[in-house]
Amino acid sequence: MGSEGSTLLEPLWQGLAAIDPAAVSGSVSCALPARYEAVKGARQFTGSTLRQWNMSELLDEVALVVSELVTNALRHALSGAAAAGEPERPVRLHLMRGPSRLVCAVRDPSEVGPVAGEAGCGEESGRGLHLVESFTDGWGWQPLAGTPRGKIVWAVFRLPDA
Repeated sequence: MGSEGSTLLEPLWQGLAAIDPAAVSGSVSCALPARYEAVKGARQFTGSTLRQWNMSELLDEVALVVSELVTNALRHALSGAAAAGEPERPVRLHLMRGPSRLVCAVRDPSEVGPVAGEAGCGEESGRGLHLVESFTDGWGWQPLAGTPRGKIVWAVFRLPDA
């Protein structure tokens, strides 16, 4: 993610304790292809990263949230970009670890914000953001300014030893 990470994700920290960008102890990102198989790759990337960061105890919850965020990006954002005749731009997964929290963020080319649906019993669609809300300490989204257009949807996990 490089130096772009602290600027790109700056809105996430609003309402949370301030963090010095120099205190960010790890950040990684990966581009994901515009195929539903990318969800599996995102989970694998997340698992590998959390194991490297000695955060395996968070793996189940974080992998679930990453799956939901990536699935939403693929289902809604990419289909909207394709319908508008825009060139394919990848979805990008970012993971950032600070001293007291882990941030998972998914960038996609859609400028439309996510909305938690009202899935009825037995319905497959509409539950994802409710799961994200249940398993995280907060989530939100922010439109991207400039180029590329789109948005970033993020979820925050407080670290157990923080």
